[in-house]
Amino acid sequence: VQLQASGGGLAQAGGSLRLSCVASGTILPINVMGWYRQAPGKQRELIALDTRGGSTNYADSMKGRFTISRDDAKRTVYLQMNSLKPEDTAVYYCNIVYYGMAYWGKGTQVTVSS
Repeated sequence: VQLQASGGGLAQAGGSLRLSCVASGTILPINVMGWYRQAPGKQRELIALDTRGGSTNYADSMKGRFTISRDDAKRTVYLQMNSLKPEDTAVYYCNIVYYGMAYWGKGTQVTVSS
């Protein structure tokens, strides 16, 4: 199983970015797909999880500006990020839970300038 994230880059404060993450090597349905981020000098933190069947959960601090979604046919999870702030600067990681095993992508850098 491999996860490949894309869509990161440089954005201005107030702007938007959409991250994508494709899970290859999966045959059976993916139970949980999610996004995390890690800012310099900080621990990795949860952004949101999307559970097969339609349930989504967000970290309290992420509600309102970030939206997670998934396309099971494409084995892809998305993160729409709006009203970006400089403090959103971080490496963003996708994660899946696939039949009891957790897998991580390598991360994609998001930098928000003021």
